[in-house]
Amino acid sequence: MMNDLPLTALGAAELARLIARRECTAMEVMEQHIARMREVDSRIHAMAAERFDAAREEARAADARQAAGAPLGPLHGVPVTVKESLDLTGMASTFGIAAWQGRLAAADQMHVARLRGAGAIALAKGNVAQALLFYECENPVYGRTLHPLDAARTPGGSSGGEAALVATGATPLALGTDIGGSIRIPAAWCGVAGFKPTGGRCNDPGLGSVPIGQQAVPSQVGPLARRVEDLALALHVLNGGRAPAAPGRSLGDWRDVDVAGLRVACCTDDGTFEPSPSAVRAVRESADVLRRAGAAVHDWSPLAAREGMNLFYGLLGADGMALLGRRLAGGPRAPQLGQLMALAGLPRAAVQALRALLRAVGQPLLAQGLEAFGFRDTAHYWALVEAQDDYRQRFAQSLDSSPGGPFDLILCPPAPLPALTHGATKELATCGAYACLYNLLGYPAGVVPVTKVRAGEESRRAPSRDIVVKKARSVEQGSAGLPVGVQVVARPWDDHVALAAMACIESAVQGPKRSGVGSAT
Repeated sequence: MMNDLPLTALGAAELARLIARRECTAMEVMEQHIARMREVDSRIHAMAAERFDAAREEARAADARQAAGAPLGPLHGVPVTVKESLDLTGMASTFGIAAWQGRLAAADQMHVARLRGAGAIALAKGNVAQALLFYECENPVYGRTLHPLDAARTPGGSSGGEAALVATGATPLALGTDIGGSIRIPAAWCGVAGFKPTGGRCNDPGLGSVPIGQQAVPSQVGPLARRVEDLALALHVLNGGRAPAAPGRSLGDWRDVDVAGLRVACCTDDGTFEPSPSAVRAVRESADVLRRAGAAVHDWSPLAAREGMNLFYGLLGADGMALLGRRLAGGPRAPQLGQLMALAGLPRAAVQALRALLRAVGQPLLAQGLEAFGFRDTAHYWALVEAQDDYRQRFAQSLDSSPGGPFDLILCPPAPLPALTHGATKELATCGAYACLYNLLGYPAGVVPVTKVRAGEESRRAPSRDIVVKKARSVEQGSAGLPVGVQVVARPWDDHVALAAMACIESAVQGPKRSGVGSAT
């Protein structure tokens, strides 16, 4: 116990400081986290695979090196978990694909290696959505992960196992990936912090997800933790420390940012999906925090967010999911993924006919969600890349020229709904648009927990026969008590500016100490 808190309630940076000051040992930290993980995983099934014995050996070796006077890395002795899809020596990276269970990694993925090189000790791998392509945490290899507060709901995807393990105190730091909200949405739904770096800073090839040839929207490796301080420390390590992964793109120090000098664009509804009352309130409360800190905050609507959403889905599904289909041939598929692949494989004429039918039977939102489907030719992909470049330029110009600008930051929901019920992404796939817009743009974006859904504010949606609205209303019902976060977005390569604003919000709404939604007390 440190200050009457178990070690599992402390953040990664604080644990590193305690170990360095010899107030606890790496072995003590490791044993508490192993015990906590065993307890947690029996309830929520967030762990894909463990390496407890190896972690114990590495903790003993870390303590021995410290006793011998060896220099300590910034994460010396700190337990971490790694997303199942990231290579960790000797363990499988299946992406939830059954045929890949025997493929063991010969070496650590670069960012995993950087964390371990900084002294972190890999404790386990966290569960994922199959092929990392939907906002739940379920696959035929490892099964379904449950939300720490509600077994009927998902912790999110695709880094859902990592978010749930952080939230429950099973790990102080986790490594995930994000190509369309896969860090930020699970972080928001589980009540923890998460960060997607600028596109190109911490690239992840994602070999078992979208085709590696799709380079317009690069997946990014990023951290999840319970404190913004821990995200910043981890990102410094992931970025290469003094030798950045992206040459010439060193990471600024978030502690040097004067929040009082920032101009903030505040968006509660981007027009792609109506947000829940709690999501709107979280943005407004965060805007008030930044305003009290001296920042200039102005209401703002993002440029043609629906256009951006369609560009995103068009780019990621440009091959009609053909490559993924070959990888999954003959093997089991998660139901959510099976529906997506069936739609993505339709020819354009069939998509247009289906959209017309959906509109005719009163399902306009489903019809809108199919707008980007049905193209599977190289010429169309090239046209999308050109349109993406044009959209990026127009978006930046909007930030520069809108009233109150030029803006340094965007404040908005990471998702319009609280944690979904299991299976709901079949109807609610476009609820990720608030996050995936910033993958399309390549902007750095983080999530910090702000509040919880209040009784009486779950939903304001009227009953409807529209399947999307009906499912959203169903998800909102009974959501009181679930975590709600806010998304903070910065200009490219200004990751540290987003982190500074996140830390400001965190300090105001959470106080000096905080553990996850299910941490031990």
